[in-house]
Formats: sequence, structure tokens, C-alpha cells
Amino acid sequence: MPDKGLTLPEFTALLVLAVEAREVSNSELKEHYRLTIDGQRRLKLNDLKLVESHRPRGGRAFVHVLTDSGWARLAEDLRAGAIPPQTGSSGAIARALLEWLPRFMRRTDQRLSEIFQPEPDMPPAGLESQIRAAYAELAAAPGSWVSLTPLRRLLPAVPKQEVDEALVVMERLPDVNLVPESNQKTLTPEDREAAVIIGGQDKHLLWIGEL
Repeated sequence: MPDKGLTLPEFTALLVLAVEAREVSNSELKEHYRLTIDGQRRLKLNDLKLVESHRPRGGRAFVHVLTDSGWARLAEDLRAGAIPPQTGSSGAIARALLEWLPRFMRRTDQRLSEIFQPEPDMPPAGLESQIRAAYAELAAAPGSWVSLTPLRRLLPAVPKQEVDEALVVMERLPDVNLVPESNQKTLTPEDREAAVIIGGQDKHLLWIGEL
């Protein structure tokens, strides 16, 4: 733990940027959260290298994004219970959720950056259908694990990036899951190339169940 803890507004700024998981302007922060990252608060978070801030070309308002150090600091503070004091009913709600979050991370073996991700554009319905059809062709039975390597071979006309983007969105659906290969030694170069990166981790196997 760093020697000096964050104030409630500073901690809140990190948490909000984590939830958004993207660059956010002061105007957006003020509109949606009644919060701005400016003045001494911005300077301190920038100096600690927890937040990067800049003015877009031609713009007046700062935009902010959480750095890797910011993600790590927020996760560390949550695990350690270093949450600034809050009062009243809203404070009780916030503390209950923030104390639950690290327990959820441990139980699901997820990092903070895997839980908080920007909302991507939905993939074309046709591409999701193609992926589901390819999975059904390869799966020994519904709910079987299928390698992404043969699945991509069944989609030769679709660019890898488009399939990746579709898989990232589908992984959030209740009937879809993607995981890394547990025995990394068995992976071929083609398997590694076929992986999709989600939350900074290579995922090699696809599972689609039944709702």
C-alpha cells in the first residue's frame, strides 16, 4: 500500500474511470457523475501516474483515462479495504458494493479490467450467427469446448479482427464463454494466432450452451 491514501474524490475519480474504461471528458463526468477531474485533483492523479489527462486538439475540456498504474492502484486499494470514509445511506450502499467487488474478483478469478470494459458496438447479427453455426458444426455436443483454430477455418472470408470483435461482445452473453487453454504446452503456433485477447488474456476455447 502507498504511504498516503487517496481522498474520497480521488478514489471516486479512479473508480469512475475504471467503470467507463475509456477516455472520458470533464463534461461527460460532470453530466453523468457530477464529478470533474481538474485543478489539484488532476495534477495529483497525473503526478502519481494513475490518470493520464490531455486536451484534444481544438478542445477546451480535459479528457482523462486510467493508466495501468491506476488500474493496479484501484485494485490494490479495493483488496486492502482502503476505501475512503463515506457517510449516510448512499455511503453504506457504496461500501457494500466496493467490499463485495474484490470478493467477486477472487471467486471468478477476474481482474478489474476484465469486469469493467467499454461497451463495444454490437457485431452484425449475421456474423454472430455464422460463429454460432461454425461452433455447432464443430462441437461434439451442445456445451462442448471448441478450439478457435478450426472455428476460424470455417470463417475464411471474415477478417480476424471482425471475428475477434464479435467474440468479445458474445463473451458477455449468458450462454457464451471463452477461456485460455489450460495446458499451454499443447498450443501450436496456429492455436496461438487464433486466440482472441479479452481483458489482456489470450482465450483459445469457446463454449456455447443453451439458455
